[in-house]
Amino acid sequence: MNILFIGDIVGSAGREAVERYLPVLKEQYAVDFVVANAENSAHGKGITKKIYHQLCEMGIDVMTMGNHTFSKDNIYTFIEEADRLVRPMNMEPLEPGRSTVVKTVKEKRIAVTNLCGEVWMNNVVDSPFSCMEEVLEEIDADIYLVDIHGETTSEKIAFTYCFAGRVAAVVGTHTHVQTADERIIDGTAAITDLGMCGPYTSVIGRDVDEIITRFTTNEKTRFTMAQGSAVFCGALVSIDDFSNKAVSIERIQIRPENE
Repeated sequence: MNILFIGDIVGSAGREAVERYLPVLKEQYAVDFVVANAENSAHGKGITKKIYHQLCEMGIDVMTMGNHTFSKDNIYTFIEEADRLVRPMNMEPLEPGRSTVVKTVKEKRIAVTNLCGEVWMNNVVDSPFSCMEEVLEEIDADIYLVDIHGETTSEKIAFTYCFAGRVAAVVGTHTHVQTADERIIDGTAAITDLGMCGPYTSVIGRDVDEIITRFTTNEKTRFTMAQGSAVFCGALVSIDDFSNKAVSIERIQIRPENE
C-alpha cells in the first residue's frame, strides 16, 4: 500500500499546489491513501467548511490539524460531521471533533491519529506519549498512522523511537520546514517534519519583509500571507501488505520553476 503524506497546506497558494500536483503524484506513485495537514489552509490559519470540502474534492482522504484548529469559529459548525478531519487529541478544547479516524482501504483498517507536542505549544493538556498508548489500546486497526504537530525535533524523534515497531508511520508537522531525516525504524516510517505546501519565497508562508520588520524592530505585524508560487512538500510511504509495516519512505519536494 502506498500512502502519500502532505505537509502543512498554507493558504490559497498551498491549496493550488495540492490541486496541481496531487493528481500527478497519485498516478506516478499509484497512491492508495492521502493524508494532509490542513490547519493553515484558510489564509494561513485554521480551516473553513468550504475549504474542507474543496480539499475533499481534491482527493485528500484524511486531514490532520494542529494548534490553529479552532482559529476560525466556522469550524464549530461542521467539525462533528467532518468525517475526514482529525484534531489533536491532547489540545483544548477537547470535546469538539475526533482525534482518530479509521478508514478502510484495500481491506485494511487504517487509523489516523493527530497529536500535539508539549514543548512550546499552547493549550496542550496531556502527553502525546500517553495519548498514543491509549489509542493503541482502544482503537482496533491494521495500520496506525500518526501526525505529531510540534515545535521541537527532539520531541518528535523521541516519539518516533517510542512507538517504532508499533505504528506504520510517524510524520511531523508544524514548522513548515522539511527535514531530511526520513528513515525506517523497526518497520515504522518516520520524518521529523514534512514541510509545507505554501509560498516558496516566504518565511514559513508569511511575507518576508513584514517578518524581517517584526524581528528587527519588535513591531507587531499582521503576519500577512506571502504571494507567489508555492512549494509542495510531503512524503510517500510504502507499507507491506502482509506485515502492515513500512518498507520505504521517500521525501517529496517540488519547488516552483526557476527557484
